[in-house]
Amino acid sequence: MPEKRLPPKIFDRELVARHLRRRPPGHDDFVTRLVLADLDERLGTVTRSFEQAIILSPDASVLPTSGRSANGPFRFERASTVLEMAGVTLVDPEVLDLPRRGYDLIVSIFDLDVVDDVPGFLARARAHLRGDGLFLAAAIGGDSLTELREAFLSADAEIGGGAYLRVAPFIPLSEAAGLLQRAGLALPVSDVETHIVRYQSPLSLMRELKALGASNPLAERPDKPATLRLLQAATAAYERLAADPDGRVRATLEIIWMSGWAPHESQQKPLKPGSAQVRLADMLKTKN
Repeated sequence: MPEKRLPPKIFDRELVARHLRRRPPGHDDFVTRLVLADLDERLGTVTRSFEQAIILSPDASVLPTSGRSANGPFRFERASTVLEMAGVTLVDPEVLDLPRRGYDLIVSIFDLDVVDDVPGFLARARAHLRGDGLFLAAAIGGDSLTELREAFLSADAEIGGGAYLRVAPFIPLSEAAGLLQRAGLALPVSDVETHIVRYQSPLSLMRELKALGASNPLAERPDKPATLRLLQAATAAYERLAADPDGRVRATLEIIWMSGWAPHESQQKPLKPGSAQVRLADMLKTKN
């Protein structure tokens, strides 16, 4: 029997956990706040009553314990995929062994940004849904932090004569719906919210990314840490690319939202080939 091939290791989740644990007390995770506010709006339009709902994130301490759909309030069970905390289930996102099956709502906030096997994660989430259950996920989009990527590429070329991958890869919007379909989710929908965030300086942005656990979490990152000279070159390049007249710098943040439903017989299905009662040719003649 052939040996099952494991997906390549992309993210160092132990490093992500260390960064999250080292956050200063009272740190304001405004990116997660922004996403959770959007989540509230999206769930508020869903005409379903959720009796068994779970919400996942690398850091469950920032997650809500309740939500509201168009049909009324419901409770969230919380789970963390990176950072261990008391009273919250810690799950390995590569295995995704959730506490139970038959959820009618699974929400994932930024888990897709730290999991090596994205199709596998989505398929395992689908397996934990009951028929006609909803999966909803937010992930950092592919055009996020383009300014930071370009600044480090410029600095690496200037200082070291080469280029290194110093910003993690993100999911392109063009692939999101296909990933949901591949996982067996029906009625897949994906869209993007684009935000321009301003920081006092490029270093302020880098500190924010580290506090979010997103500071170069790649397993195969450069062996040597960034030197002061490299950081100075990257800062200068960033300011040339995206500085405003008041001295602050811009950063692009894309949030991709993905949703799909566990298949169910009540869902709308496409017609079978040959089942149409009116021929297309006849319709075109009528129109002409």
